[in-house]
Amino acid sequence: MASNKKILLIEDDEILLSNLKEILEEEDFIVESASDGEAGIDKIYHYKPDLIICDISIPKKNGYQVLKEISEKSKVKDIPFIYLTAKTQRDDLRLGMQLGADDYIFKPFDIDDLLNSIELRFRKKTNYSIKEISISNSNKKTYNIDDSILMKVGNSKKMCLIKNLKFIKSENPYISIKFTDMKNILLRETLDEWENKLPEKYFIRIHRSTIINKNYITSIQKEGKYCLTIQLSNESGIFTVSKRYLSKVKNRLK
Repeated sequence: MASNKKILLIEDDEILLSNLKEILEEEDFIVESASDGEAGIDKIYHYKPDLIICDISIPKKNGYQVLKEISEKSKVKDIPFIYLTAKTQRDDLRLGMQLGADDYIFKPFDIDDLLNSIELRFRKKTNYSIKEISISNSNKKTYNIDDSILMKVGNSKKMCLIKNLKFIKSENPYISIKFTDMKNILLRETLDEWENKLPEKYFIRIHRSTIINKNYITSIQKEGKYCLTIQLSNESGIFTVSKRYLSKVKNRLK
């Protein structure tokens, strides 16, 4: 995960802080640290990190107070914020999400989980846009293949045809949507919502985490008794049909 991105760690456990700093620096991140909430807030304003990893139970100001304060400041409110915590109660999670936390990593944790979360936050910020969408025919419960969706991409808006939608994949808690003429766009939606709205004649759910447009299928390969793999045009990745959806997909592709 090559990077020159700046990460701020706010953690009062000296051993954990030291270990995390070393691991992140090995991944080519530039890392600053703070051991309490007040020092963390000060460093956020002066250091302007690209991402913040913050424990909740820290001295002086806790992680909730840190996020609440910076969320009210326009220059730093959009910095991706990951909680690193042992708190797993629903009320704790709800409070953090209400304040605008991007993710929770629970102690004890796998370092790969943390690195994957960091990567997703940066992808979302630099390559994707989390967008609110509006539909040209907003009263429709389902879309037709020739309907258009108004997408906000960066500072501009673009009308995208449903027929140009190649696939949708789940990237919890988001979905990633790929149109033929755009980069992937990340949305706070669910696959179930899209499955119910997309025209069934063209779109197939092949996995609990994937919907594809069958018009873009270029090849189908049988992999063992209960597995199919699908290649879409101009996509390097392979899409796997899960056993759960295998029978339905076979019938749809006849």
